[in-house]
Order: sequence, then C-alpha cells, then structure tokens
Amino acid sequence: MANSKPFDGAITQFFEQDAPADIRDAIKNAKKNKPLAASYPYDKRMDKDDYEETLENLQVELVKMQAWVAETGARIAVVFEGRDAAGKGGTIKRVREYLNPRIAKTVALSKPTDDERTQWYFQRYIKHLPNGGQIALFDRSWYNRGVVEKVFGFCSDEQRGHFFNQVNDFEQMLVDDGITLCKLWLTVGRAEQLRRFLDRESDRLKQWKLSGIDVKGLYKWDDYTAAIQETHAKSNSAHAPWHVIRSDDKRRARIAAIRTILGQIPYAGKDDSVVATPDAKITGGPELITG
Repeated sequence: MANSKPFDGAITQFFEQDAPADIRDAIKNAKKNKPLAASYPYDKRMDKDDYEETLENLQVELVKMQAWVAETGARIAVVFEGRDAAGKGGTIKRVREYLNPRIAKTVALSKPTDDERTQWYFQRYIKHLPNGGQIALFDRSWYNRGVVEKVFGFCSDEQRGHFFNQVNDFEQMLVDDGITLCKLWLTVGRAEQLRRFLDRESDRLKQWKLSGIDVKGLYKWDDYTAAIQETHAKSNSAHAPWHVIRSDDKRRARIAAIRTILGQIPYAGKDDSVVATPDAKITGGPELITG
C-alpha cells in the first residue's frame, strides 16, 4: 500500500505543517508517562498497579449499583461528552465491562436521517432513555447541537438558540420524572489530543476511530472552545450540572468518571471508602474546560 494512513496522512501533515509550534514541540519532546499539558496537576501518569486495583474495586461497586437498579426499577442516564479523543469510549468501556448488556446499554447515534431532521430535535434521543431497571450510557448526546453542529455549520444559529431555550427544561423534566441524570464532560489538552490522533493514524486497529470531522476539527480548536464554553454557560444547571474531568491522563479520568457516577446513585451496600470523592485536582465544573 502506498499510503496506509487514513485520509492520506492528513493528521501527520497537520502536525508537521500546521500545528502551533508549542503543540508540535510538546509532542516532539514528550517523555514517557508524562502528561503534555504544563497546567495538568500531575507530573506523571497514574501508576498502573494502583489504577488497576482501584478500577477493579470501582467495577465491583458498579455491579452492586446494577443489582440495585434492577431490583428497584431505577432509571439512570449518563451523558458522556467531550472533545474528540478525550477518552469517552474508553471510559464507557470500563463502566460497562462487567455489567449486563440487557441492563446497561450504550447509545451512540449516527447522524440524523431525513425523517429525524423533520422531528423535534430531542425526539430521537427520547426513545433511548432508560426504562425502569436500566442504565443508558450516551456516547455523545443531544449536546451535538451545542458544539459539533455549531462548529461545522450543521445547524443554524436559530436552531441552536432554540436548543438552548429548551435543553434545561428538557433535562428538568427527565429529573422530575425520576431519572437520575449524570452529565460528564471529558476535556483534554490540544497537544494530548493531537498525540492521540497521531497514534490512531498509525495503528491499523484504531484507524477506524478517525473521521473526516476529526481531521477538519484539528483546524477548529478555538471554534470548539468557544462553542463548548457557551454550551456550558447555558446548560450547567442545579438540576443537571456538568461534571468536567481533565482527561490528559486516561487512567485518572476513568477513575474520576466512575466515582462521579457512583456518587450520584444511592444504591444499597455502597462502600464509601472505595467510591470516595472524585479527584478535585482534575474534576470540577465548567471552569476546568481546556481552551
């Protein structure tokens, strides 16, 4: 094959020719197990043994939570959002790893069909909300309209404004009806995002994760930042707050995400020493968004 990299090596080309100099230098000078963002509060990745032990204990808690959900008929909806390559899929995988797929389902919708484009914007998401005794994990969600659709012009400003006028009331209705709604936003630094894209581009087992939107998005970092900040400002509510997690270290981010989810659910037999409080150094509100 003349060129085995997807999109004719467009990500490598961006890195070599168009990436800001400080981002390129951060990747070139990267040290093993060291986060690239200077502002990241840890100088090295979480120890693997500590991570695996903590993750296993938290997955036991997830199994307890699942049993409680099935027994009580509770409904749990978790929204996973964030920049491309922020680690949403990997985090969802660790959440679901030992759960019953009949109880815990992942919702990852493709672009709207022609019929769906004529519907009320939230309509196609409603049918995927959890029934009694179910957990729905949204791998991206209705917040596409707030960010991706804005950045790439897939919606008009009027449509987006209509979304913001309704989203808080929509989520209030979910909560009022008894659904536990947890909104997670994984934020990652620009250099780390690009490093992960380069890794995917060179790994034939991960190349499928890349899309044309990913390539185009490399040039729209600031547009994404503006759209993300506006979205959080307009949808961070008391009844459905955003939990922002810095994911430059995937291990710490996964632990923080699972603890955030478990902390919202009053399941029987919870071990508070395991669930604990999410790491405040990397977990917080919209103020943690990486710009």
